[in-house]
Amino acid sequence: MVNTPQSNGGPIAHRIQVGAQLRQLREARGLTRAEAGWAIRGSESKISRIELGRVGFKERDVVDLLRLYGVEPGEEHSRLLAQVREANAPGWWQGYSDVLAPWFQNYLDLEQAAELIRTYEVQFVPGLLQTEAYARAVINLGHGSRARDEIDRRVELRMARATVLTRPEPPRLWAVLDEAVLRRPIGGADILRGQIEALLAATDLPNVRLQVIPFRAGGHPASGGAFSILRFPHPDMSDVVYLEYLTSALYLDKEEDVDLYAAAIGQLFIEAEPPQRTPDLLRAALRDLAR
Repeated sequence: MVNTPQSNGGPIAHRIQVGAQLRQLREARGLTRAEAGWAIRGSESKISRIELGRVGFKERDVVDLLRLYGVEPGEEHSRLLAQVREANAPGWWQGYSDVLAPWFQNYLDLEQAAELIRTYEVQFVPGLLQTEAYARAVINLGHGSRARDEIDRRVELRMARATVLTRPEPPRLWAVLDEAVLRRPIGGADILRGQIEALLAATDLPNVRLQVIPFRAGGHPASGGAFSILRFPHPDMSDVVYLEYLTSALYLDKEEDVDLYAAAIGQLFIEAEPPQRTPDLLRAALRDLAR
């Protein structure tokens, strides 16, 4: 059975919501983080991490904090503990832990919680827009020596990820593709043709905006490589820049780093062909493949 997302947000989204409520309760009582940390045999920094949703919750700690904040057993107490259990529940992708690197599990958590995903791709179609055949060809490039059933599992995971774009209240995806993506025959011409046709269909989705930056545009600020910027519907969570490497990934959330990447992709949005031109560019790529 294929595991697929069932609702908006992953564990991190629920942790952020619970953490924000705990912070509000603490502040309403006029308590410092240090005082709250003392109550749970922890430090001020531990309370900070809890309130920012950066760590999982120990139910005992939350019970102690609620007691400190004057929340007695009752409806609010039960509701918060239920949210804690939901925040601690494994994400749907845990069913694929046998083929998932730990550093990529973090990305899946963030992807599920995002309300806007801005991405630039220089070599491949973004994972959320890949067809099954194209995904299999891409995965084979890096894992071709693995057993067939492992490849199948990786493809299955990628297809499950893609359902985030068609779920209720989906994130918005704004992707810029280098023209090379439409010219590089990953898996062969037939697979690329099917992928471009799928991109053409994706341009009809109200939450997907797709642009192509042509070769003639020359150099641009994002020439260093592919990256994504994720934005979340939680005021306590900053944007995150995601950079993927061969065996690891980098997550940037410092304001100065995020601002640099936001400026780079903003310039790409200007220099790339406008979104309304994308269907024509995709059809042109299909005609070139037919020659």
